[in-house]
Amino acid sequence: MKKRLSYRDKLLELAYIYNVKEIQDYARNRKNLTTGQIELILKKNKIVIPKDFKTNFFKENFTKPISKIKSNIIDYKEEKIKDKNRFLRRVENYKYDTSRKVNHGISNLWKSIGNAGFNLLNVIPKLGTTVAKFFSNLFTDVFNSIYNQQIDHKSARNVIIGFFIVAGITTAIVAGVNTYKSFDLSKDKKIEAKKPEVKTKKEKTQKSEVKISKEIKKSDNKTDKEIKKPEIKVKKEAKKPELKVKEKNVAEVILPDLNLKTETVIQLFKDVDYDLRKVRTDKLVKPIYFTQFPRDLDNLQSVQLKKETFIKIVLPLIVAENEKILDDRNKLENISNKKYTSDLEKQWLRQKLLEYKVKKGDINQLKYRMDVIPVSIALAQAAKESGWGTSRFALEGNAIFGQWTWDGQGIAPLQRDSNKNHKILKFPILRASVKAYKNNLNTHKSYFKFREKRKQLRDKKKDISGLALTDTLKNYAQTGSEYTKILNQIIKQNRLSDFEPVRLVNSVKQIELNS
Repeated sequence: MKKRLSYRDKLLELAYIYNVKEIQDYARNRKNLTTGQIELILKKNKIVIPKDFKTNFFKENFTKPISKIKSNIIDYKEEKIKDKNRFLRRVENYKYDTSRKVNHGISNLWKSIGNAGFNLLNVIPKLGTTVAKFFSNLFTDVFNSIYNQQIDHKSARNVIIGFFIVAGITTAIVAGVNTYKSFDLSKDKKIEAKKPEVKTKKEKTQKSEVKISKEIKKSDNKTDKEIKKPEIKVKKEAKKPELKVKEKNVAEVILPDLNLKTETVIQLFKDVDYDLRKVRTDKLVKPIYFTQFPRDLDNLQSVQLKKETFIKIVLPLIVAENEKILDDRNKLENISNKKYTSDLEKQWLRQKLLEYKVKKGDINQLKYRMDVIPVSIALAQAAKESGWGTSRFALEGNAIFGQWTWDGQGIAPLQRDSNKNHKILKFPILRASVKAYKNNLNTHKSYFKFREKRKQLRDKKKDISGLALTDTLKNYAQTGSEYTKILNQIIKQNRLSDFEPVRLVNSVKQIELNS
C-alpha cells in the first residue's frame, strides 16, 4: 500500500523534481523549513504548485479571513482605548497646567502688590523732603521780601522780635502742659509698660505660665539689686526680633534674610538651648532653618567655634530634607501597593518622576533613586566646598556644595580658565542648595555607583553610613580619590558620623522669627 504524503512532503518532492538547490541545501544541512517557507522558495523560482497539493483550502479561504477580521476588531478596540487614555491624560495635564498658571499669576500679583507698597514707602520720605524744602523756600522768600522793602528798619526789627517772642511763649506753654500731663500720668505709664508682659503670657502655653509663676515667687525672696537685673535683660532683648509662639506639631525657628551677625546667631543658639553635645547624645535636633550664613563668620578667632556654628546651621537643613525623602518613600510604597490610585496620587507620582528624572514611568527606578543622603557625607561636602560657610559662593549665592552650571544663574569663579565658561550655581536660600545637592546625587549618571552601593546596603538591612559610601564620590571633584580621602578625614576628625541617626525634634511649639 502506497504511503500517503503530507502537503509539505509533496512540496519537497516537487523541489527535488525541479532541482531547487536552495531547498536541497537546507535539507542537506538538516535545517527544517516550514511549509510557508517552501512555498515562497518555489514561487520565487516560478514553479507552479498544483491545486491538488493544497489540502488546506478551507483554512486559506475561511479560517484565515475570519481570524484576520477578529484581529482587526481587537486592534480597533485597543486603538480606541489608547485614544481614550490619551484624551484623559491631556485633560489631567490641562488641569495641572491651568492650576499652575493660576498659582503663578496669583504669586506674581502678590509680588507686584508688595513692590507697589515698597515704592509707596519710598515715596513718603521724598514727599516729606519736598514739603520741607517748599516751606523753607517760602519763609526765606518772605523774610527776604521784608528785608528788601523800603520800610523803617526799627519797625521791621520790632516785628521780627515780636514774632519770635510770640513763638517762644507758645512753645513754653505747650511744653508746660505736656510736662504737667506726664507728671500726673507717670503711674499710668508704669502700668502700661507691663502690658506687653500680659500679652506674652496669654500667648504662651500652660507650661510657660507655670515657669513664670515660679520665677516670680523666687524673685519675691530676692533683694532689690537682684530684682533689677532681669529688667536690664528685658531691655536688651527688646532690640531683638520678636518671637511669636503658636501651637503646632513641630517647633520651628524660621530665620529670613536678616543679615544676622555671628554673635547674634550664637546668642540665639544659647537662648533655644541648641548644643551639639546634646544632639550627639539625644540624636535629636531642633528645626532651626537659616536662609543664609552670617557674613562675619570668618571673623571668629576660635576654629572650633566656627565649625560648630556651621554644623548647627547646616545640620537641621540636611535632616529636614532626608525626612522629607523618607516620607516620599513611604507614600510611594503605599501607592505602589494599591490597585487603584486617585487623581491626586497620579499627579504626585508624575511630579516625582519628573523630579527624579525617571523615564517611562518606572516605579522601581523611582524607588531606587528616592533615598536619603548620609548626614556625615552631606556635612563633610558642605564644609569642604563652602570653606565651612565662609567662601564667596556660600555668602553671595548660598552655594554650599559648589555645583556647576552652564546655563542657569551663577557666580563666575575668579580663577577660572579662559577656555571654560562654567559658573557656580546660585540659590535664593540655603535649603534650596541642600535640595539641589541631594537631587544631583540621586539622579546624575556620575553617581550611579553611589546609588548602587546604597541600594545594596538597604537590601542587606545595613545602616547607610557616610564612611561606607565616600569612595563612590570620586567624580564629584577633579581630584578624584584624593577628594574622597579628604571627606573621610573631615568626617573622622569632626565626628560627623555621630549625626547619622539624628532626627528633628517633635514638640508642640512653633517659633517664628519676624523681620
